[in-house]
Amino acid sequence: KQILVLGLDGAGKTSILHSLATNHVKRSVAPTEGFNAVCINTEESKMEFLEIGGGESLRSYWKMYLPKVLLLVYVVDSADHARLPMAKELLHQLIQNNSTLPVVVLANKQDLEGAYCITDIHDALALSDIGDKRKMFLIGTHVAEDGSEISSSMKDAKELIGQLVLETQ
Repeated sequence: KQILVLGLDGAGKTSILHSLATNHVKRSVAPTEGFNAVCINTEESKMEFLEIGGGESLRSYWKMYLPKVLLLVYVVDSADHARLPMAKELLHQLIQNNSTLPVVVLANKQDLEGAYCITDIHDALALSDIGDKRKMFLIGTHVAEDGSEISSSMKDAKELIGQLVLETQ
């Protein structure tokens, strides 16, 4: 069972995955052309993440993988205000037919000037419209300088995802 990692191109999905896997920061600048699979082992579980690129040509594949996953991790760029409406629309389309799939929204790039805070991201993505039956989490993250250890928010995100995987198996 996999964890699906989606979000618009440039949101930081690959950098987040690398940071979660190694506990160290390595920023990725090249967009994912297609798919990127990463296995992360914790004491409790083995988690397989599947990232699908966020470019327009790849978004048609997103829905095909949803029925097969335990969890959706949706990454948004907190500083890219102009594209938040599109990120919202895509997220709502993705989950409308699956009312029980747990969702972890990572409001990435919190360290950038002008980044929306968590409450603004919550509103911009209309997360309160998604319903009460689903487990839904919103965490602000950032990938700091290359080589440094991951931030506490990234550690929290990793722990939360691991916990959700254990609960849904």
